[in-house]
Amino acid sequence: MFEQLQDLPADGLLALIKLYRDDPRPEKVDLGVGVYRDSDGDTPVFRAVKHAEQRLLETQDSKSYLGPEGDPEFVAALRPYIFGAGDGYGTRLRGVQTPGGTGAVRLACETLAEAGASRVLLGTPSWPNHAPIIKACRMEPVPFTHADIATETLDFDALLSAMNAGQAGDVVLLHGCCHNPTGIDYDLGQWAEIAAVVAERGLFPLIDLAYQGLGHGFEEDAAGLRLVIAAVPEAMLAYSCDKNFGLYRERVGALYALSGTAAQADTLYSHLLANARANWSMPPDHGAATVRVILTDDALRGEWDAEVAEMRARLNAMRGALAEYQNVGDIDLAAVGHQNGLFSTLNLSPAQVLAMRASHGIYMAASGRINVAGLNERNIPHVVEALRSVA
Repeated sequence: MFEQLQDLPADGLLALIKLYRDDPRPEKVDLGVGVYRDSDGDTPVFRAVKHAEQRLLETQDSKSYLGPEGDPEFVAALRPYIFGAGDGYGTRLRGVQTPGGTGAVRLACETLAEAGASRVLLGTPSWPNHAPIIKACRMEPVPFTHADIATETLDFDALLSAMNAGQAGDVVLLHGCCHNPTGIDYDLGQWAEIAAVVAERGLFPLIDLAYQGLGHGFEEDAAGLRLVIAAVPEAMLAYSCDKNFGLYRERVGALYALSGTAAQADTLYSHLLANARANWSMPPDHGAATVRVILTDDALRGEWDAEVAEMRARLNAMRGALAEYQNVGDIDLAAVGHQNGLFSTLNLSPAQVLAMRASHGIYMAASGRINVAGLNERNIPHVVEALRSVA
């Protein structure tokens, strides 16, 4: 049986982890792996998470299975952060817990394919796992240009053209905020245009919200997607708690689905549960329970909110520090200061990326994507020096 299989290329970022770890140079810099890091290069456990976990240790009285829907109180506690307090959708909006945002995207795509969707409009570059998940769910990714990396600018006209050329029932996948891998987001006026075209053309919005709070704030980062969801009768939103709670290895996520009627929502919910059951049976409990404890306790929620604000301030400070160098050859560092979240994609060829790694110990994805959280006040001059050497 296995003789029919052929070798597949190794995941580039996973290979990068080992290369960085094995590099003995003290000045090496990791801008590759997509996790938040503090100024010392550590990915700390949130203080609010530690306090919530201590409470779970003291009060949790069972490790029995959850159902395929996961923890309903976790799903309910997240809802106002995403859709707004008193969102008005009632039982038309249903949610299930998933293993991370990846599980939410997968569950959304499987259920949409089951419902008859066949095409997904996908801005490129995008998160590298989007297209493989879409294809694995027997749908076709239809690419359009999200951003011009050479000029570090959003190609909004390409999005409008793709949506206007779309057919009723096509899915359009939108990053809610802090675009991965470019950091280039839509402004509120552009979100309003997106909402109008989605409604007019009968498109189905699938929103991937993986970094809420890391751009401008929780309300600000959700404002645009709320316009889109309010404009249509049906939508899906995949959510990740990995970044804004620092729960990467716990795999905490949720999928929310809006239906035209409460009866349709009940039917859709039954399909979500059946597909979840076939994929992972029951989601893991610990991370979602930790989030639930934080979001349902005023003191812990305040502590967590302050920690996210610290992360956001550090990311914005590193963007500002890098932007001060303006232009380095064909690389517009000034643009980095106007972007959001963990990532930016610099105008570098794979050969230039490799040269920076070989000569300066600067590790990043071959696409030129950098994790801004890998920067600090000490290593930014070294990174800029490396950029100048290859620009």
